[in-house]
Amino acid sequence: MSAQQMLKVFVTRRIPQEGMKILKKAGMCNLSVWDSDEPVPRAELLKGVADAHGLLCLLSDKIDAEVLNAAGPNLKVISTLSVGFDHLAIDEIKKRGGWSTWKPLWLCGYGLSGSTVGVIGLGRIGLAIARRLKPFGVKRLLYTGRQPKPQAQEVDGEYVPLDTLVRESDFVVVSCSLAPDTQSLCDKTFFSKMKKTSIFINTSRGAVVNQEDLFEALSSGQIAAAGLDVTTPEPLPTSHPLLTLKNCVVLPHIGSATYSTRGVMSALTANNLLAGLTGSEMPSELKL
Repeated sequence: MSAQQMLKVFVTRRIPQEGMKILKKAGMCNLSVWDSDEPVPRAELLKGVADAHGLLCLLSDKIDAEVLNAAGPNLKVISTLSVGFDHLAIDEIKKRGGWSTWKPLWLCGYGLSGSTVGVIGLGRIGLAIARRLKPFGVKRLLYTGRQPKPQAQEVDGEYVPLDTLVRESDFVVVSCSLAPDTQSLCDKTFFSKMKKTSIFINTSRGAVVNQEDLFEALSSGQIAAAGLDVTTPEPLPTSHPLLTLKNCVVLPHIGSATYSTRGVMSALTANNLLAGLTGSEMPSELKL
């Protein structure tokens, strides 16, 4: 097993060599041992268990919610050197183990059928998104931008003011370009106008969104959920508050992550470069 595949195991005390030999011989454990016959201090326990896949503990070790939270989602096994298990917070452990039983509203969300979708920026990408959404039974497709778009007829798009789009949409999809007038467009005032059941999607640029205001809207229940393919910065630090939310999905800017799309992007970039060098018209020139 490679170093990247080794599983971290924290052992809270010096244990007999028979057990240690078994763990070492298995060749799959990156062992971290509190090398003492005395109980591991609480602070060292919390530090040692961080990101661990396995925990080998003793009866004197209090394994409670604080320890489980410190361990995080990697923790798969707790093995105790004792017959007794009263030092283990069984109810807390059960909350974190395996699939729960099915419930009528388990993992339910909001559907597109019969919904109103608002697209901010019905350009090439926005129109492509709208085309893909229509077969799912979207009832109304609203869009906003600097001016009405003739191609909106293809998807029965309704050109409306931004306020109307934000207030009436069940799903708000941001696909506009980043410009001075769209910088931090989606802020506290923006989110306060959305329905509490609405979903916010950003596939444009991270700076279009005030992320602190988005966090507040999500954590307070002002809006239902968010999906982000773009953030500021990219990638987000692992400590960022948005990553702590269960109603926010963050992707690493992979909207164009297919072999064919990246191939087209590279060809276009090369042709742009050659056209510029030869004085020809660039196929995709940025005109300011």
